[in-house]
Amino acid sequence: MDGIVQPDRRQPRAVLVDLDGTMVDTAPDLAEAVNAMLAELGCAPMTAAAVGAFIGHGAPRLVARVLAAAGLAASVGQADAEALFYRHYARTNGRYGAPYAGVRAGLAALGAAGYRLACVTNKPIAFAEALLESTGLRRHFAAVVGGDSIAAMKPSPQPLLHACALLGVDPLHALMVGDSAVDAAAAHAAGMPVWLVSYGYPGQADAGALRDARQIDSLEQLAPLLAAGALAHAP
Repeated sequence: MDGIVQPDRRQPRAVLVDLDGTMVDTAPDLAEAVNAMLAELGCAPMTAAAVGAFIGHGAPRLVARVLAAAGLAASVGQADAEALFYRHYARTNGRYGAPYAGVRAGLAALGAAGYRLACVTNKPIAFAEALLESTGLRRHFAAVVGGDSIAAMKPSPQPLLHACALLGVDPLHALMVGDSAVDAAAAHAAGMPVWLVSYGYPGQADAGALRDARQIDSLEQLAPLLAAGALAHAP
């Protein structure tokens, strides 16, 4: 319309980044906590790969899926299991996993290019902050939104919109980077482009959520792609 300047989404100002499976390989930490919980409940341990398949929807959902897989859903209360899990995860968080290759350099390059960064994760905020601090990644982020920071988790768009508000950036000038359909669905609902890393914990494929998602093999690729105008034709 004449006289109205529309926001140009080809010029992103903020990058929202998922944590588990996107920046840090957390399956080893989570598996250790899950198996300590299962041991107390008298059950056999699970592999890190099996636990990794349950990552993405937050700790309560992970615990519920572990209980179901172990045949404990009918005999162990969810709240009791969560309390056990959190007690063990406080010990294992950041102890066994590590940032993926290219994450540190990629975040540094985005910051140097002037992008405002926020971590948006379904991990409880206390664990997210502790992990970011222990890995040395916290300094890159102006804001962190955890799974219990607000009432909704991804795939709701609300955590992404909340992160944009904390950064002081219009969602039309933001993009999401994640590893799963959960991240893609949240980004689409928030009206922002999404890039998915080719590793991590993708979970079950969701063709609808993954529409228009672009892929990178390392966070190091993102700043050069954006500088080259990679969003010029993004939906």
